[in-house]
Amino acid sequence: MPSDVRLSFNISPVELKDPTLCARVRTILNESGLSPRRLEIEITESALVQDLKAAQEVLGALRDIGVRIALDDFGTGYSNLYHLRNFKVDTIKIDRSFVQSMGVERESAAIMSALLSLGKGLGLTVIAEGVETRDQEAELAKQGCQEGQGFLFSAAVSAETLRELSKICRPVLFRAVGS
Repeated sequence: MPSDVRLSFNISPVELKDPTLCARVRTILNESGLSPRRLEIEITESALVQDLKAAQEVLGALRDIGVRIALDDFGTGYSNLYHLRNFKVDTIKIDRSFVQSMGVERESAAIMSALLSLGKGLGLTVIAEGVETRDQEAELAKQGCQEGQGFLFSAAVSAETLRELSKICRPVLFRAVGS
């Protein structure tokens, strides 16, 4: 896998309560040789609130070994700023519903702009989910969104297909103008 590629995966609310998760992740990282900084765990806000104390312990242990934490579907769950501060996430992934409606609803465009500013102000990576058109990509880049994911770039692919693609091309991300 190219050295500039991150591996990101979702964990469930049940896994987020598992005190052995960090040890299992550490074992996998050691066996695979993948740097912890290249691994990103994605969690939803609703998973966090099921057991805040357990989530804080598990995520803290993962952060301590260098794993990055992403808050997935940001803006649709509890969207509590407490989570950004106390769970020390590295990335927020803005829910696709805002991307899909930002071109037609003034409110969604304003929310998107505010979330991008919030992420930038906190020094977080911001990923827009559900990018499907070049117009969306251009507007997000113009507003300073650092990364995007969606069908514009690729449909979901199997692990085998990903291995093959990583041999022949670089990941598709967009960068804000001037970054």
